[in-house]
Amino acid sequence: MIIDLPGFIQREKKYWDELENRLQYLEEEPFAALDLQQVERFHYLYERASADLGRLGTLASEPETQRYLEALVARAYGEIHEIRGNSHRFHPLEWLFKIFPQTFRRHIAAFWLTVAITLLGCAFGGLALALDPEAKAVLMPPQLLQSPQVRVKEEESAVHDRLAGVKGAFSAFLMSHNIQVSIEAFALGATWGIGTLVILFQNGLMLGAVVVDYVLAHETPFLVGWLLPHGSFEIPAILIASQAGLVLAGALIGWRKPLSLRDRLQAILVDLVTLLAGAALMLVWAGFVESFLSQYHEPALPYPLKIAFGCVELVLLICFLGFSGRREGKNQFP
Repeated sequence: MIIDLPGFIQREKKYWDELENRLQYLEEEPFAALDLQQVERFHYLYERASADLGRLGTLASEPETQRYLEALVARAYGEIHEIRGNSHRFHPLEWLFKIFPQTFRRHIAAFWLTVAITLLGCAFGGLALALDPEAKAVLMPPQLLQSPQVRVKEEESAVHDRLAGVKGAFSAFLMSHNIQVSIEAFALGATWGIGTLVILFQNGLMLGAVVVDYVLAHETPFLVGWLLPHGSFEIPAILIASQAGLVLAGALIGWRKPLSLRDRLQAILVDLVTLLAGAALMLVWAGFVESFLSQYHEPALPYPLKIAFGCVELVLLICFLGFSGRREGKNQFP
């Protein structure tokens, strides 16, 4: 029996308000996908409101509060047992400009971990090559073992377009190859993330070695003009796919979460698909740019023009992932 009814209502109202805010967000965002922590918090608020409703039901007073709680609990019950998305049409533009960047930001910690591991690999690869040039054959793939000076001279003195008539096929090859690498980085999240971290470190190792190789050869403008136009999308796309792999790893490990493995995987399924699909779209663009722009050098295309193009791409991508789909107001989930 509740003795201090006003005190009880005052104490519990903040939880009711939080549940109502989250319900309003879900009702306004039919495609919203919650991470595991948000699902747990929502379920906790629902159970607490249900218990409060049961306690109020023993009293004859406060009928308005009881009706309010009945409606609130009913709405929460409907959200919990609804199969989200089945009753709504898929809107590609809404998914691209709202759901994808929102999902990316929801798992931003996993993304920063992919960046950190890649940079660690870059530092290790670059330092190893700077200290021991003979390590080049170990650190870099065979197609990149050619001397930077020799390659730059060949590229800049080329008379004929070596990609003439095959640009479409070459871009398709690049897209499929990079998507395959991204899927592999994601799938290795099933190894509790160890495989994903290894791939990230290896990619960073190779990238750092390539950068140091060209910088020491004084071919930095060529390097930046070659890598930046397509790399500004290709590298983040692979990192996002790896981000999905780490999210998968987190669900498999559980981190002392009370939910079953099935529930943990179900809670992140939509987010995983969203991250992978977004990464694939980015790789399609990167493959197109690499085939039709990155492979052409001075005097055909000035390096400052290519570098400026890559910088604009990178800035637009950062703004898109960082700000697109942001919501203002109290109804946004924390």
